[in-house]
Amino acid sequence: MRFEMEAKGIPAISIAVVDDQEIAWSHGYGLSNPETEAPVTAETVYRVASVSKLFTALTVMQLVEKDSLDLDAPITTYLPEFQPKNPFGDSVTLRQLLSHRSGLVREPPVGHYFDPTKPSLEKMVQSLNETTLIYAPETREKYSNAALSVAGYAVQRIMGVPFAVHAQEALIDTIGLVRTSFLPQPGLGIGYMWRYDTNTLTPAPVFELGIGPAANLYTTVRDLGQFISTLFEISRGNLLEIMMPETLREMWTVQYPEDETSSGFGLGFYVSEFDGKPRVQHAGVMYGYATRVYALPEQHIGVAIVANLDATNPVVDRIANYALSLLLAFKERRELPSIQQTQPVDPGLARRIRGTYHGPDEITLIERNGKLFIERGAERHAVRATGDTLVTDGRLGHGFWFVPQDDMLVTGSGTYQRQPPPTPAPVNEAWQDLIGEYGWDHNILYVHERDGSLQVLIEWFFRYALEEVAPDRFLFPDNGLYMHEPLTFQRDRTGRVTGASLAGVVFPRRSVGDGTAFRITPQQPMTTLRAAAAVASPPQEDNVFRAPDLVDVATLDPTITLDIRYATLNNFMGAIFYDLPQAFLQRPAAEALVQALDTLKTQGYGIVVYDGYRPWSVTKMFYDATPDTLQLFVADPATGSRHNRGCAIDLGLYHLATGEPVPMVSDYDEFTPRAFPDYVGGTSLQRYHRELLRDAMESAGFTVYEAEWWHFDYKDWMNYPILNTPFEELP
Repeated sequence: MRFEMEAKGIPAISIAVVDDQEIAWSHGYGLSNPETEAPVTAETVYRVASVSKLFTALTVMQLVEKDSLDLDAPITTYLPEFQPKNPFGDSVTLRQLLSHRSGLVREPPVGHYFDPTKPSLEKMVQSLNETTLIYAPETREKYSNAALSVAGYAVQRIMGVPFAVHAQEALIDTIGLVRTSFLPQPGLGIGYMWRYDTNTLTPAPVFELGIGPAANLYTTVRDLGQFISTLFEISRGNLLEIMMPETLREMWTVQYPEDETSSGFGLGFYVSEFDGKPRVQHAGVMYGYATRVYALPEQHIGVAIVANLDATNPVVDRIANYALSLLLAFKERRELPSIQQTQPVDPGLARRIRGTYHGPDEITLIERNGKLFIERGAERHAVRATGDTLVTDGRLGHGFWFVPQDDMLVTGSGTYQRQPPPTPAPVNEAWQDLIGEYGWDHNILYVHERDGSLQVLIEWFFRYALEEVAPDRFLFPDNGLYMHEPLTFQRDRTGRVTGASLAGVVFPRRSVGDGTAFRITPQQPMTTLRAAAAVASPPQEDNVFRAPDLVDVATLDPTITLDIRYATLNNFMGAIFYDLPQAFLQRPAAEALVQALDTLKTQGYGIVVYDGYRPWSVTKMFYDATPDTLQLFVADPATGSRHNRGCAIDLGLYHLATGEPVPMVSDYDEFTPRAFPDYVGGTSLQRYHRELLRDAMESAGFTVYEAEWWHFDYKDWMNYPILNTPFEELP
């Protein structure tokens, strides 16, 4: 666990290992609250998301035992107002709801996973009347948060009390779980969010979901361990006050098996095999948390594990599976299994083998600051090494291995040959105004073009190619989170796209990249900023530095063009900072820039320079003017910037043949995540050009700044002093 936390950058993990009626071992690693330095323990409270569905299903089945509910009666028997559009005729039943065979959409239009407004269960159910069943009941397994929430609402309607109250009294308190509830609990360990295009972790949002029976449970791993032990006792017939053993066995039986050995959903539980033995389980993924509960009913062993980093379920699953392997081997007196521990890929190797490879499918290897990543299909994974073999081993997955050999990759499924990446075609014009961001800060839907298709990245990590069925109307593929659900773009009377409706869940269009120049509202008036910068001094440094030798960038090559925004009003502050429209670099950096330019010229591109050396006083004005939330995009004058040292340059591309600028995903000095060098949105052509620029600059000894695709720092920046000399006073 310590290895996985360090290798994957997971702040904290808690685990409980169950041996029948004992929690054989439980522990926590990391901090539940870094500010108080409170350590994580087995008693730390977490949000366990869809593990909630196990408690909801058990609560439903308690009422089925009492004949208060009928698994196979139409759900309208209990909820006559539940009337989603059903073109298939067959009624939806509780059995279908609990086994994800109802055909319902994944999320309700109100109270969905993205909805922070905390609507009631009643409003959630009512909103489903705006939806249409995706599949005929029973015909397809389609995972649905809405389905289990409807089942929970049936409990609420029958019992006449809120679902959370009844579940607490009838199940949670009866089991004796002291820190478990569908209502918020004290002592919640902080969860964290992350995204593909930045290394920064941010605290996860905390709000109650309208799909409470499907996702709102708070608990600890020790309570989950006790829950597993309780299941084993019920299966023996020792806790009849909770449930009959035959009822639990039915819940542990695949409800709609496709063959004699098939895995699938029972009632609430997912049923499969582990090492040839029956296993019941459920996962949970929630803003900031990743959970897995496993139980082997015949061996009476289980494990519960939670990590406090969003979507890291593949990591917790791997740990949980290893825990089960150890338990089984110990009980069966076999040699204890080992687990493969990988190492970082050598940075030189990562850079040598990056590129696109064709074989049984397409693989792209991406090097980022010495680390290697792989894109294969809709997934992007970190790559690590074990000897000469490289293997996907990151937060989102493990196990695809390959061995680099010259310009080939040898894998278990075949050989891949490196190919030069083709220049992508321009985007379909009909899609141009659909591309953008939709949704909320806590969960953004990215609509972008990739490989000639319109695609979405949803819930931060899940990418799908859409099928166009009509103008502004698309379908998700017949797999994944939102199987076959429609995505319809909404427009106002002027034709402007205002949102995207995913089967009734409306993601509002976000106002980024709308064609207007990015501006901030300075925190102080410009006169105040200038006066403060004029009397301030750069930080003192004791290092021994090289003598500055700044070169006018315009003299390096006749194809270099200048667009010095800070000598004009066309910049993020709308003020003039340079008296002369010039750019300068220290001589070694200038020579490296020429090397990068020579590479780009062979491909038909020139460079346009936005900025180079920047006097320290300008950096101070930028920083003092910029709101705290945007200071990722400006340097702290307390430490100075690489621009101040003459070793950073801001630049873009233009076509040598036409002189036309090359559009990137964002404009220069746009202080939004669209500026991130790995931002996932935009078009294939925009990202191709962004990567082309980066590759040429990195090959020449520069590195890109993590938040700005245009900003490159030369490798020797630390050898030069911070300067505050105005352009007109330079030698």
